[in-house]
Amino acid sequence: MAEEIIKKNDLIYLILDNRRRWLVAVEEEGEFQTHKGIIKFNEIIGKPFGSVVFSHPLETQGYKFYVLKPLPSDYVLHMSRKTQIIYPEDADLILVYSGIGPDSKVVEAGCGSGALTCILGNYVRPNGYIFSYDIREKSLKRALSNVRRANLQDFVSIQYGDILTDDLKHENVDSVVLDMPQPWKAIERIKNYLKFSGTL
Repeated sequence: MAEEIIKKNDLIYLILDNRRRWLVAVEEEGEFQTHKGIIKFNEIIGKPFGSVVFSHPLETQGYKFYVLKPLPSDYVLHMSRKTQIIYPEDADLILVYSGIGPDSKVVEAGCGSGALTCILGNYVRPNGYIFSYDIREKSLKRALSNVRRANLQDFVSIQYGDILTDDLKHENVDSVVLDMPQPWKAIERIKNYLKFSGTL
């Protein structure tokens, strides 16, 4: 299996030890400063994920950092958020009980910070899609930023929409996920969005 090479603008998971980990975007001439020295991105670009780099100045510190490819759970745990998020262990249950997987088409009501949205976006690739809605402008901006940071914009749309009052014009979707207060109020409307064997 070919090793995946780190490129400019990739997100990396930089690990010093069990407690100190960072999700970082690699910039061509940039660097990342830690309390254990500086990581220079030009020493990371072109290396495979899983490589080891050392902080600068090497003469006085030279701490070892591991450079890994982030998992969906890493995005969620390190994303910008102001709302309560659905954590990976809860998202796993949603995936198991909904049957969401590669190529699924999903409507999500209540994207919040986009934590669940990003997890779902990873699972529906390569041909699926997440249509995510919220009624709070701040949530929409934060979720869109997190989706872009996770590089999932080809699999996710973040839009203003109220699933209780707006006709969102979906049909034959595989699943609808309701992360909102009083989700039972939406059932009458969303049942028309689902395909015959769809899940809620």
